[in-house]
Amino acid sequence: MSRPQNGGSLLWRAMTSAPRLALQYILLFGASGVTLPFAGLWFRSQGLSGAQIGVLLAIPMLARALTGPLIAVWADGFRRRRTPIALLGLAMAVGYGGAGLVQGIIPWALFWLVGATAAAALIPLSDVLTLKVAGREGFAFSLPRGCGSAAFVVANVAMGWLLTRMSADVVIVWAVAASLLIAVAAWRILPDEPVGQDGPLSGFERFRGLGRLAADPVFMTAIFAVGAVQAAHAFYYGFSAILWRAQGVAESMTGLLWAFSVLVEIGFMWVVEPWRRRRGIGPWFMLALGAGAAVLRWSVMAFAPPLWLLWPLQTLHALTFAATYLAGVQIVERLCPPDSHTAAQTLSSALSAGVLIGLATLASGPLYDAFGSRAYLSMAGLALVGGVTGVLLARRLGGSGRA
Repeated sequence: MSRPQNGGSLLWRAMTSAPRLALQYILLFGASGVTLPFAGLWFRSQGLSGAQIGVLLAIPMLARALTGPLIAVWADGFRRRRTPIALLGLAMAVGYGGAGLVQGIIPWALFWLVGATAAAALIPLSDVLTLKVAGREGFAFSLPRGCGSAAFVVANVAMGWLLTRMSADVVIVWAVAASLLIAVAAWRILPDEPVGQDGPLSGFERFRGLGRLAADPVFMTAIFAVGAVQAAHAFYYGFSAILWRAQGVAESMTGLLWAFSVLVEIGFMWVVEPWRRRRGIGPWFMLALGAGAAVLRWSVMAFAPPLWLLWPLQTLHALTFAATYLAGVQIVERLCPPDSHTAAQTLSSALSAGVLIGLATLASGPLYDAFGSRAYLSMAGLALVGGVTGVLLARRLGGSGRA
């Protein structure tokens, strides 16, 4: 896409790359700040059971094993990195909007698959774009990404407030509006970053690069370790709002609890993460720290703690999510070849934010129906597996020179 030549070009030239990339994350996480905590409530308002909700939320995650790599190969076929981002924003709007217009579990599943798949694909594509521009221009990746977390907070609080006054359909309206804004912002504002110095690779070369990564046992083990810790959030994402409502916690307070956890996450990204890099603290240590915090967090959540205890537990989100996420981005960047960043980040996202969390979400529905809050214990076990795998792999890589 060429740079706009009308009045929009003035805005384009007035903004440096970091604020433009921050805007992308603001819009993206402004959408997920509603769909993640409140999609379950919307489906519940349609009369679905916990198991049915788990299936609907899990389908796009499980499909990511196929859709993630295919979208990565497709995205690298464009000349500019922002072009597929704009198109995926439109796909999000179609998917979420269609889900709000149909009835029946099969139509809901199909449209939610489209919307959630597009939303998930936008994260690694945005990360790659930001990593490329940040590396060239010298700003920290965590700064624009932290702006997305701030938007997540605002979306949590705003939607919690709206749901006390409006029907659950406002969740769909919000998601569609944010999706359309993502498409427009990508088209008019995002940096005009090329996919490669010599233009896009051929389809064969893109698939071959993806195959090399998938066949690398070290790379795949690393993203499994990161993905297992991230996937341990599945029960929290799908059922925390429902459980808290059953405990008498209002939707507005649910929004505040989610918002508080992300505020702590922002502090980590903007303060602790730059300090960590200056001190040379490696990503493998941060992954182990995130896994340990996850074991503690989900173990305590299993016993339906009172509201006062939920607040300190939510501070652990800075480690269970932010530390794990940033460690994963850096680990993937270190382990993949320079010409495979899009494929590597997308493959990582497909496993951690796709297959693993999809399986965990699929299991979460029946676990919720059978055990209620005690199902969090299974998430603690999953985080422990990821942490142990990461520690063992880090020790092996320390001796091989790849770490």
